[in-house]
Amino acid sequence: MSPPQPGLYLHVPFCSSICPYCEFAVTRGGAERRTAFVDAAVAESALWRGRWTAGRFDTLYLGGGTPSQLDPAEVGRLLDALRTHLPVDEDAWITLEANPEDASAERLAALRDLGVSGLSLGVQSFDPTALKSLGRRHGADEARRAVERALAAGFPWVSLDLIFGLPADRRSPDALAESLETTVALAPHHVSCYQLTFHEGTPYWRGRERGTIRELPEAAQASEYETVLDVLGGAGYTPYEVSNFARATGDGDDHRSRHNRKYWRHVPYLGLGPSAHSFDGGRRWWNERDEAAWRARVRAGKRPVAGEETLGENELALEALMLGLRTAEGVDLAAFRERYGVDLVARNEALLGRLTATGLVTLEAGHLRPTLRGFAVADGLPAGFDVTSG
Repeated sequence: MSPPQPGLYLHVPFCSSICPYCEFAVTRGGAERRTAFVDAAVAESALWRGRWTAGRFDTLYLGGGTPSQLDPAEVGRLLDALRTHLPVDEDAWITLEANPEDASAERLAALRDLGVSGLSLGVQSFDPTALKSLGRRHGADEARRAVERALAAGFPWVSLDLIFGLPADRRSPDALAESLETTVALAPHHVSCYQLTFHEGTPYWRGRERGTIRELPEAAQASEYETVLDVLGGAGYTPYEVSNFARATGDGDDHRSRHNRKYWRHVPYLGLGPSAHSFDGGRRWWNERDEAAWRARVRAGKRPVAGEETLGENELALEALMLGLRTAEGVDLAAFRERYGVDLVARNEALLGRLTATGLVTLEAGHLRPTLRGFAVADGLPAGFDVTSG
């Protein structure tokens, strides 16, 4: 079997407003600034011409920020440049993130004509109170119409994002259950459901520090995640990663994210745009976070790399374990032993005994997999594992 092909990511930093929980590298910008960004992104892609040697790209992801803030003509110019300067497969799967307020029928049709196959809609909630507290610009009805228009436009893959774990006083009592029910009724191909995180430096984080925002207790957050698993799972959405659910169709279609699965499978990827990260299988690097600083470096003819690190075998092994234990596929034990020289079962027999006895992982068919209970504590599962080679 040939190894998976790498993925190409472009970070578009513009948002019409900046949400109080967001830690991403985002900024506001009018038409002139967006044009300058597109010029710089085209120039950055040219700086990589002939320099990427980790294989051809079969997925292309425009994330942000809000890529749908760009005009379709600007998106088309970016796609043309990426295909010209980088080894992108002719039939590469293209995914674009969009906000509901940008999802007019005309814009969606134009994006579909450009070859965009996957549309990821930043809905976050269908509860008006929650949407207001999250700083979202769309309303619940607008979000419903956006999903319906995206499906009607013929995108082969429509996903929507939801957030759970909101403070109790910043949403309606049944906000999560009602949002999940609305999602199931709309029947998108895919759902990403993320737990609210208080990132340092964000307004939500500062509010928690001042005591004006009360974080939902851990037990309540765990209960909400169980609700997510129960409702989406009961409606035929398979949890294939801690926060991601793909609708089962019964006809062989695979609605899992083609691009994001590369990250979880430790496949190389190239990131362009401000703050974008890249990984070639052994080395990781990241771009300037500030959009103006990123643009200035590119304008000077320099790749806008802000930092990098070379990962040793033990670090790579631990990352592969951590990523694998976030997915339903789990860790292929034979492949792990061949790649990193570590027999995970023999090296960690006592720990695995405890994890299997408590119902957090299973050992079957040559794979170490988290259970649904294990998904709820996935970030803590790798703790205590010995992955050192030799």
